[in-house]
Amino acid sequence: MLPNCPKCNSEYTYKDGDLMICPECGHEWNPELVTEYVWKDANGNVLNDGDSVVVIKQLKVKGSPSGIKQGTKIKNIKLKETLDGTHDIDCKVDGIGRIEISSKYVKKV
Repeated sequence: MLPNCPKCNSEYTYKDGDLMICPECGHEWNPELVTEYVWKDANGNVLNDGDSVVVIKQLKVKGSPSGIKQGTKIKNIKLKETLDGTHDIDCKVDGIGRIEISSKYVKKV
């Protein structure tokens, strides 16, 4: 029995050489090197792809005079693993466009 995908928990994974592949989310991993990455918001709540979050502090954005204001709601976030733990949320912010932010500056709605 093959393991479920560590990113989306899909049961439809398959083996390709040394890697495991999830056809649903496209995640690839080596089961021997897996260290489970868990995304958490500023309050310690676990985040998932597609969640909605609220920005908890004013964030500066290059090229934007006002940046992202505190209380801005962001829908349908996409989580990504990063080596340094920063900019681990990919999202679209109204008036700004596609941007990457850190999960420590948001809280789950």
